[in-house]
Amino acid sequence: MTARTVLVVDDSGVVRKVARRMLEKHGFAVREAEDGRAALASCAEARPDLILLDRNMPVLDGIGFLKALRAQPAPQPVVVMCTTEAAQDRILEGLEAGADEYVMKPFDEAILMDKLAQVGFA
Repeated sequence: MTARTVLVVDDSGVVRKVARRMLEKHGFAVREAEDGRAALASCAEARPDLILLDRNMPVLDGIGFLKALRAQPAPQPVVVMCTTEAAQDRILEGLEAGADEYVMKPFDEAILMDKLAQVGFA
């Protein structure tokens, strides 16, 4: 069985590295992108099964990336948006743009795996 693929999109190299370690420990094949534009290019090369997406990034933020991604034809990956913003309207905006689930930063391995279980990835 091939490993399910995850694209970790975050402008913080530290966050990408920590998320990569957590995900690889659970058998996922992980790729990284530092912003929404790089993530769109990565998705064009090979569509991941799951995207862990930062909301606030330079170049193209998470909302802009999500809208562009969801405008593309299937297959559509599951998207879990990661943010430090707990405001209900900001979370709703992400969900309306096409996020399947939300996880608050900072998250640990148990929280991340619980969120992935909620979207069918654990």
